[in-house]
Amino acid sequence: MSVQERKQRERADRERLIVATARRLAEQQGWDAVTTRRLAERIEYSQPVLYSHFRSKREIIGAVALEGAAEMAAALRAATSTADGPRTRVTTLARTYLDFAECNPAVYDAMFQLDGGLAFANEDTPEPLKDAFAALLECLGEVAGDGVHPALFTEVFWAALHGPATLTRAGRLPPEDAERRVELLVDRLTML
Repeated sequence: MSVQERKQRERADRERLIVATARRLAEQQGWDAVTTRRLAERIEYSQPVLYSHFRSKREIIGAVALEGAAEMAAALRAATSTADGPRTRVTTLARTYLDFAECNPAVYDAMFQLDGGLAFANEDTPEPLKDAFAALLECLGEVAGDGVHPALFTEVFWAALHGPATLTRAGRLPPEDAERRVELLVDRLTML
């Protein structure tokens, strides 16, 4: 391995460490606790080293969002790949999405609530975000209905999932009704 290759590998390792540490700190204490000073202390590198990877907290949030999007896409595909029939697939998709949001609140916030400097729904959208949407579309496109654009239906269904994900976590919706919300959503939006 050349010196240049080793340096590139070490740089990539440091970047992964920064993102993992920011994610862990955000999950434990919230995004307000994620500061460059704290991250530098936890990863045992100086702040200038941290800034050589990410110019700001915003970029770190964006990196966590991209990582989360890839994880969500994989989770959605894995869960729906074994489900039989459209109704079961859509129900499984909804449950998996809501479970992901509940189990990864800081990552979910990085993806959909905080400014990570990422473009959504245009040509500049990073591939992991496009892929997460594609994972939803793959399942929901088949149930959009006649005359309904599959991507538009997917956007509406996604928005309908985002509401309970954020409102339940904020204590605005009782968690014990989560399953009934999923059933209602699947019944009313998909007509399956």
